[in-house]
Amino acid sequence: MHSSDTAEIFFDNVRVPARYIIGEEGRGFFYQMLQFQDERLVAAAVLLEPLQRCIALTAKYASERKLFGSTVLDQQTVHFTLAELQSEVEAVRALLYRAVLSRLHGDDVTLLASMTKLKAGRLARVVTDSCLQFWGGNGFTWDNPVCRMHRDLRLHSVGAGITDAKLVVMGMTANDFAIADPEDAGMLDIVGFDSAVPTLLYDFVNGKL
Repeated sequence: MHSSDTAEIFFDNVRVPARYIIGEEGRGFFYQMLQFQDERLVAAAVLLEPLQRCIALTAKYASERKLFGSTVLDQQTVHFTLAELQSEVEAVRALLYRAVLSRLHGDDVTLLASMTKLKAGRLARVVTDSCLQFWGGNGFTWDNPVCRMHRDLRLHSVGAGITDAKLVVMGMTANDFAIADPEDAGMLDIVGFDSAVPTLLYDFVNGKL
C-alpha cells in the first residue's frame, strides 16, 4: 500500500516538558475516542468517489475489450456485477447522508458512524476486487488505476478502527434501536433533503462545519 507511510514510532527515553501537555494527563485515549465519530464518517465519505471511478473505469474498459465476438461488458455476469456494485455504493451514500445529518443535528452518531464505516470499508474491498477481476492480467500492472485502488483502498477496513471493532461498538450500542414508538423509527425531516445534503456533506468533509 502506497497511500499511507505507515511505520512504528518508538519513544525511548523521551521526556516531554509539562508545559506541552494538551488536555489532562492520562486522558489521551479518551480524547482520541471523541473524534472517532467524525473520522469514521470522513473515511466513508472519501471512498465514494474512488469507488464510483473504479466502477466507471471498469465499465469503460469492459466496453472496449473484445471477448467471444462481443465485448466483456456484453457478458451478463459482468454488467450484472457492475450494476450490483453501483447499487451498493448508493446504499452506502444514503447511510452516510443519514449519519452526517444526525451528526449536524448534534446527535450521538457512534452507532451510525460505525455502521457507515463498516459498510464502506467492506464495500471498498468488494468493489476493487470485483472490478480488478474484469481487467484480467492488465489489472495487475502498476500504472493501472484500478490496481492502485485495490491496493490503497484496503486501508479503509483498518484505519479509524478495524471492521471487527466496528461490530463490537455496534453491539454495545444496539440499544439505540430500542425506540418506544416504532412509528418514529428512522424518521427524518426530508424537506429540502436532495438539495441540502450534498452541501452539508461537502462542508462537513472539508471542515467547514
